[in-house]
Amino acid sequence: MNKQSDKKILPAFLLCFIIGIFGVYRFYVGKVGTGLLQLVTLGGVGLWALWDLIMIIMGKFTDKEGNTITEWT
Repeated sequence: MNKQSDKKILPAFLLCFIIGIFGVYRFYVGKVGTGLLQLVTLGGVGLWALWDLIMIIMGKFTDKEGNTITEWT
């Protein structure tokens, strides 16, 4: 079972919703490698960012260590 992350959903959600195609929210949660890939591919032409946005809203998004980000604020 995953532990709870110290990162918050609200900043990740806002970063993903506003500038998700640049992968900034992945840098916020510590996923630098995939953040760079999203930056180069413009969020997988938006599809990758859209999928991550759905996962963030559902509370299934994880940080670098695989801990679930569950708290909004």
